[in-house]
Amino acid sequence: MRIRIKTKWSKEEREVSLEDAVSVLAFNSWKIGMQTLLEIENEDFQIDTQQQRIEVIEEIMAFMIQALDRIVHQNINDEDRAALISLYAKKVADHVQDNARDFSGPGDYRTPFINKLNQRFEGYAVTKWNDDKDEPGFSMGREFGTNIANVLGPKDRKWALDYIQQVLMPEFFALFKKTIKSVGLVEDKIKDVDSTELDSRHVLLRDKPE
Repeated sequence: MRIRIKTKWSKEEREVSLEDAVSVLAFNSWKIGMQTLLEIENEDFQIDTQQQRIEVIEEIMAFMIQALDRIVHQNINDEDRAALISLYAKKVADHVQDNARDFSGPGDYRTPFINKLNQRFEGYAVTKWNDDKDEPGFSMGREFGTNIANVLGPKDRKWALDYIQQVLMPEFFALFKKTIKSVGLVEDKIKDVDSTELDSRHVLLRDKPE
């Protein structure tokens, strides 16, 4: 997957706020998601409508949010982790709202996406993470592939599931993981999260469109 990761600071200027780091991560996540959508379309899987495109990229974003949650779970306490994931989800939701509006016209795309995230948290909660390789386990990859395949036309679903889980997901996940490290979250910022920086009480269900 050929995509250039951009950050807002140089290697010599690593002292940035947590919110800035998460904003850059969300921006790059959206770029990766759009490229992944393009890869799916280039494989000639059945995507006939703009709504399907929105739903595919929402599933990619939901997976990235789940993956970040698994990646950081050993680095910070549960309260700060919940606050971090909530902030990241809200930043991603901003991109969903802005870009879906460009795709399909005015409307509230944030609320349906937040509702979908809460549903996906339940589905992914029973899946496995490969702690040794620090990557999604088979069941998590299968859940993601199934969610994407269900959006596509029926003629492609069986083949799409295997392709997405075995080929596409490992490819874009590697880039996503690199992005997390590039913005300093894993090595530099996660351990320094102060619970006063973020309000973890702002759960996803309370997020409303501006």
